[in-house]
Amino acid sequence: MQEFKNVTVVKNANVYFGGKVTSRTVLFPDGTKKTLGVMLPGEYEFGTEDKEIMDILSGELDILLPGSDWKSVKGGDTFEVPAKSKFQLKIKTVTDYCCSYIK
Repeated sequence: MQEFKNVTVVKNANVYFGGKVTSRTVLFPDGTKKTLGVMLPGEYEFGTEDKEIMDILSGELDILLPGSDWKSVKGGDTFEVPAKSKFQLKIKTVTDYCCSYIK
């Protein structure tokens, strides 16, 4: 899907790690939520409440998911993050992503 129709975009940005990771929240009529964002090169750790599906639109990174080894990911790849967990990222190049939150 290249575009979202009939959505609400939250005006305020989500800004993390001193502006090195930013996103915008997109709300859908059915109550689902996604964020569209950009991550600059660096190392980051995030925590989740809900299950997340991360679509990497462009860029290169390594990810460490709970109970797994480091894995390389690039534009066009997708990965899932379990609910109520932490994961680590090593962003190698500017990375564009779409995160879907699954209740």
